[in-house]
Amino acid sequence: MPATHTDALIGRQDEIRRLDTLLRAARQGQGGALVLRGEPGIGKSALLRHLHEMATGFLVVRASGAEFEMELPYAALHQLLAPLTERLTELPAPHRAALEIAFGLDTGTPDPFLVGVASLGLLVESVEERPLLCVVDDAQWLDQASAKALAFLARRVSAESIALVFAARRTSRMPELDALPGHLLAGLGESDARALLTAAVRAPLDERVRDRILAEARGNPLALVELPRTAGLAGMAGGFTQPDSVPDVIEQSFRSRLELLPPEARLLVTLAAAEPIGDPGLLWRAAGHLGIDAAAAAQSVPLVEFGSRIRFSHPLARSAAYHAAAESERRRAHEALARVTDPAADPDRRAWHRAQASAGPDEQVAAELEASATRAQERGGVAAAAAFLERSAALTIDTKQRAERVLAAVDAKLSEGDFDAAADLLTTVPTDEPAQAARADRLRGRLSFVRRRGDENPTAYLLRAAARRATAEPAWSRECCLDALEMGLLLGNLDQVVETARSAAPPSAEVDSEVPDPDAPPSDERRSDAPPCNERRSDAPGADERHSGEPDSGAAAVLTGLISLVGDGHTAAGATLRPVIDDADAEVWARRPSLGFMVATELWHFDALQGIATRAVAAGRESGSFHALPIALAMQATAAVHQGAFGLAMERISEEEAIADATGAAPLVYPRLHLAALRGRRKEAADLFATVDHRMSLSVPWATAVLNNGLADYPAALEAARRAVEYGAVGTAGLALPELIEAAMRCGEPGVAASALALLEERTRAGSHAWGLGVAAYARALVTEDEFAYQDAIDLLDGSALVVYRARARLLYGEWLRRRGRRRDARSVLRPAQEALSGLGMEGFAERAAGELRATGQQARSRTSKASDQLTMQEVHIARLVADGATSKEVAAKLFLSPRTVDAHLRNIFRKLGLTSRRQLRDLPDIR
Repeated sequence: MPATHTDALIGRQDEIRRLDTLLRAARQGQGGALVLRGEPGIGKSALLRHLHEMATGFLVVRASGAEFEMELPYAALHQLLAPLTERLTELPAPHRAALEIAFGLDTGTPDPFLVGVASLGLLVESVEERPLLCVVDDAQWLDQASAKALAFLARRVSAESIALVFAARRTSRMPELDALPGHLLAGLGESDARALLTAAVRAPLDERVRDRILAEARGNPLALVELPRTAGLAGMAGGFTQPDSVPDVIEQSFRSRLELLPPEARLLVTLAAAEPIGDPGLLWRAAGHLGIDAAAAAQSVPLVEFGSRIRFSHPLARSAAYHAAAESERRRAHEALARVTDPAADPDRRAWHRAQASAGPDEQVAAELEASATRAQERGGVAAAAAFLERSAALTIDTKQRAERVLAAVDAKLSEGDFDAAADLLTTVPTDEPAQAARADRLRGRLSFVRRRGDENPTAYLLRAAARRATAEPAWSRECCLDALEMGLLLGNLDQVVETARSAAPPSAEVDSEVPDPDAPPSDERRSDAPPCNERRSDAPGADERHSGEPDSGAAAVLTGLISLVGDGHTAAGATLRPVIDDADAEVWARRPSLGFMVATELWHFDALQGIATRAVAAGRESGSFHALPIALAMQATAAVHQGAFGLAMERISEEEAIADATGAAPLVYPRLHLAALRGRRKEAADLFATVDHRMSLSVPWATAVLNNGLADYPAALEAARRAVEYGAVGTAGLALPELIEAAMRCGEPGVAASALALLEERTRAGSHAWGLGVAAYARALVTEDEFAYQDAIDLLDGSALVVYRARARLLYGEWLRRRGRRRDARSVLRPAQEALSGLGMEGFAERAAGELRATGQQARSRTSKASDQLTMQEVHIARLVADGATSKEVAAKLFLSPRTVDAHLRNIFRKLGLTSRRQLRDLPDIR
């Protein structure tokens, strides 16, 4: 008698208790997720079946990853949510449209954020009457788009009556699931293994045979059941063959059972294994095409259940059935499935079957796969597009066309993050066609950058690409040079890049005969940290192929200006860069907002800084790019910090962190560093600084200098500012100069301050903006003790929105007046400085101003606590949205939360602020 379902759970009491706890919590509105991991046959599927039985009163929806569907975006998510799609009409129109596009019910490009939020909304709508259990088996075979969406859901159901349980193999390429709570299923102990074996084999067993089975099975439940079937009890006594692993034992057992089938039944099983969706209608039509009497053949087939859905008894059974078939039989199966698949309703699956049926190159099939790749990319399936393109290239006869498809596949592999596969594909691209060789070099540069191999020089690849096409495609060549320069800013070898870029592709498109050597090692040690707005180092410059196109005068000016910046200095570069930096809407900044943000910071041009960030946020929201929008939000938050709009900064930081959490990425830390430095809360800032790897953000030394200047710890500020300036990074080195000047003057090092002042004035004159000119004026006043310079600084900054720097200018002037004995004049300047700094929440600088006021004989007013001081950044964000009239559902959609989670945050906000209603929140001016 075979082992029963209950027998399969022997030794799994701990796992059953954990699953029961998950269900009980979900019943009480405290949802959660769990990933069961283990080798094949260890009991994951049995636990999922038991979970289904335990979930009384739950609505249960199921999905299963399929090895043959990993290339089809959102296939598993569609399978899971299919029973709930009747509620699609209850979702907001944008959310409904996102799911319809993702599921192939409509055309367009799905927004991954909206797909996640819409899926969450669909689940939430479904739990109004009863709790919901989502079960996902074989999660190691989920398509990438579904894996990301499901991981997003799993992190967002803590306030809902929803439980998600995944089963996956111990090692799987699904990093999205790694951050979720998990449980590793170990093999059964000896006593439990003996009990299961006894239940599986009712006949008396010789003790030596029993011991042999137990040793071979190694506690794997399925192996304990299958081993007796593999060789028969008589064979066991004489010993077994020695497979490499327990899964091999199980698969060998399945194969041995399939080998006993008649040819027609074996072909039917192969057909079922090649058809991953389990559609019986499709299977029967394909069987008819092959001349199989399916009804008769199905009667004698083990391991497969032929019902309303075709199911194998275990994933290894499907794998065994497919791989045990001869290659010719597998091709026959795929050809039959392709013939009966509707080309209009499911062109991608039909193209994939046709590809698997191809014994050699076939241009028609290759073209169909290329079209499938385009559709997959439009639906957000980058991994699918890469797989389609790779197979398309393999089936292409024409050498040039094959290279084009390989290059497209490499681009998709890079976007997917499959760097090793991209590198392997690049080795197959011929170098005899100049344009293709140049594109390959550009891709090699991106690949080298993201892989961080110390023996490679990524900028040299880009510059070689530029040199190859400088004459034939000057605009494209120029963009490659800009890619290299932007990469040089990140890697810290800008001087070397500029030197080579002069000959690779100058703006005139004249090109030197020398081509840079990518294999030459960088002249400087590779720096792993990046300047502000470029901490997300998985996104290489040049990743956006839109850069190739018509000549862009803005790009030419930026290239010339950056080369001039390194070779000739800020004054010469400013003449070229200022016209394009004055235009924050220039197309070059739309394509390269991070570069524009750094250049604007370097030239102290706040209008450009703010304009580029604002445009980038708008573009990121419109495109729905989960790479572009977080970077743009971080830029806008940083600009808001320097403007003194701390509430807006916290809102943008919170939104960026919500996206990072939703996508499983690390949040960008530099806006928090800028905010913490200016707020001046020593412990809060020190704790934050301690969590940041200083190699990962160049903002840390600058932030440390600002913090300590505010706290009047000038030696510490001097040391930090020196580090920031010596590092020489574009943007942060310039920002650190006024901090260095202030700290050096307070520490009695006027020579250091004077040298720094010269560097600062060169930058600010080049930018010619009130921000830079005003800061340079008060820095000059510190060094020269020129009172008119202090007044010039205040006049310049009073005409701007830069409250932070206006207040600091007054503080420095007031300190100078007080030290000169002009106490009445000092009070008239220090009072508005202290009030402004206190109102902004710049506690360190405000206390400095208060101390100076007390030294003049006047008491400083105590700061009134602001409502936002008591809230977390996320709570500030939610409070601001609600104060502006947003509903819980609207806030939930924006922050990728469930409405119940938003309501829980609101309860905390009301409790902290002593409020009872949303109307009271709207009346709080401090929140806005």
